[in-house]
Amino acid sequence: MSIEIRDTEGNGATLGVAPGQAQEPPRVAIRIEGPSAHAASWSCSPAAARELAAALVAAAVEAENARSAEPVTVKARELRRGDVRDGDRLMTVESVRTDGANVQVTWTSGAGRSWSQMYGAEADIRLRRRLLPGG
Repeated sequence: MSIEIRDTEGNGATLGVAPGQAQEPPRVAIRIEGPSAHAASWSCSPAAARELAAALVAAAVEAENARSAEPVTVKARELRRGDVRDGDRLMTVESVRTDGANVQVTWTSGAGRSWSQMYGAEADIRLRRRLLPGG
């Protein structure tokens, strides 16, 4: 798997990850290369690779939350999968179905429970985080 990354000056490189060569103990290979970067290779244990992945996910969530520190208000008909409702409990839009002047929204809680609610299509819904198109 290859991922485009950029350094702090905007120069691009490719980060590649793959299973390491067959050996004991098993390893995960990591390689960075690009026109502005010297090729560099590392390897780590599968457990360390999982820790790195978890750290990247946590940093991505923090970056998304910081980006949209100010809640936004949208009409119920404009909700998209992945939008997060503003409030004391985490509620994420799972699906939206428009039925004339009404919108049925299926929410998922942080605990994994889901439920549906009906709103008027023009009802204002305050979001903590707005999912970007294509995101």
